[in-house]
Amino acid sequence: QVRLVESGGGMVQAGGSLRLSCVTSERTFSGYAMAWFRQAPGKEREFVAAIRWSGISAYYADFVKGRFVISGDYAKNTVYLQMASLKPEDTAVYYCALGGGTSDRAWEYDAWGQGTQVTVST
Repeated sequence: QVRLVESGGGMVQAGGSLRLSCVTSERTFSGYAMAWFRQAPGKEREFVAAIRWSGISAYYADFVKGRFVISGDYAKNTVYLQMASLKPEDTAVYYCALGGGTSDRAWEYDAWGQGTQVTVST
């Protein structure tokens, strides 16, 4: 079972930036997809962004378009989420996930990291 480990979370003021990283424990098929989801207290896990390792296409939730960028470095088994113009409502635990396609549905992903906390203060 491949393991995913996120890092890069922390506390930042509104308007600030953070870059999250997610490393997989082993090389995966290049056609697989990596995604970021997030879960705020008392809310369901929601899709943020997804990308295929090939990097040909990326998909974003409407609420992060123009602010977040997902990218991947296949050689390093690492996917990134560059977050800018952060808002207090972006506060959540951010999870990376591995799956066969760039879906926005959590149940379609096969492996998950343990999450990294992002807190945006006013």
